[in-house]
Amino acid sequence: MPRTETVAQGLAETTLALVDIPSESRREGDAAAWIEQAVPHGLLTLEHREDFTLLFTTARRPDTPLVLLAGHLDTVPAQENLPGQIVDGFVHGLGASDMKGGLAVMVELARWLDEDRPELAFDVALLFFPREELPQEESALPGFFAACPQMLEADLAVMLEPTDTAIHAGCLGNLNAELVFRGESAHSARPWQGQNAIERAVAGLGRILPVPTRVVELSGLRFVEVVSATGIHGGIASNVIPDRATCLLNFRYAPDRTPEEAEDRVRELARTAQAEVTITGNSRPAPVVSDSPLACRLREAGNLAVEPKQAWTPVAEFAAAGLDAINFGPGATRFAHRQDERVAVDSLVKAFETLQRFLAVRSSP
Repeated sequence: MPRTETVAQGLAETTLALVDIPSESRREGDAAAWIEQAVPHGLLTLEHREDFTLLFTTARRPDTPLVLLAGHLDTVPAQENLPGQIVDGFVHGLGASDMKGGLAVMVELARWLDEDRPELAFDVALLFFPREELPQEESALPGFFAACPQMLEADLAVMLEPTDTAIHAGCLGNLNAELVFRGESAHSARPWQGQNAIERAVAGLGRILPVPTRVVELSGLRFVEVVSATGIHGGIASNVIPDRATCLLNFRYAPDRTPEEAEDRVRELARTAQAEVTITGNSRPAPVVSDSPLACRLREAGNLAVEPKQAWTPVAEFAAAGLDAINFGPGATRFAHRQDERVAVDSLVKAFETLQRFLAVRSSP
């Protein structure tokens, strides 16, 4: 069998094996155990194992840059899309794109490192971690960095999130807020004796939505800042005028804003809507580092397009820890979290071979 076909088959089978291990957030133990057994313990050393977090590293060499490849073990809940299958050049199933395909690339890179022992331009670390699909308050990364401060020396972190095999630089901040509109309850037959909170919510939201998008260009990449209403609730019974209505607001803000500035913007919107506001979560954005020497080397290794990350990813947490970080992975963004989730085997191969060329010492012409 030609080498490319062998590589493709190995990546597809590893992806399928991972898809078929349920690993919904907070239930990543079986996936972590499988990866611990799948990664060869020869060239790579299991340096850290705690809280379903695994860190494998090559031996550190003096004056050698360190590259950290990272992937999350968890998926969103199943949607009748298990077990997976390989059909017509795609691996189908829960988490195939987000991000069992990226994990498979990491596992196959570990096997390549152990079997071929290529001359490496960098020291390499592979990080597998849980609970990425949950609010940032449950993130495993702060605990990981506290336990493994040596990883703060990494010169580049590559998060293998779905990017359609492009580099996605930076990421948006992600702020969630609760707007509360107050009224006064009354019998629905005599609404004039109360104040309808739902009507106040409709009027208030009408003053602020839709919020005009704001386009920010950073290092030639266009980030679109958006505010969306993602939930609304009010009323306790069909014969009661409600005294409270609640709206959930989501603000995806550009990397040129600080978290504090984003909160100020949401409070400004709440004042215009005449609502009380509570910030329920705020994950900072990540800066754009696509022009760093190592990011440029990765781009050249695969002739990769560079695009803005129009979402939030853990690159923000790596950046907050002081690391340069980018997103690059085989998954298709359009299939993430869908019932018909899938990843193309060709994309698995491209991501794998790009990272091979990136990590290995290049031959002289």
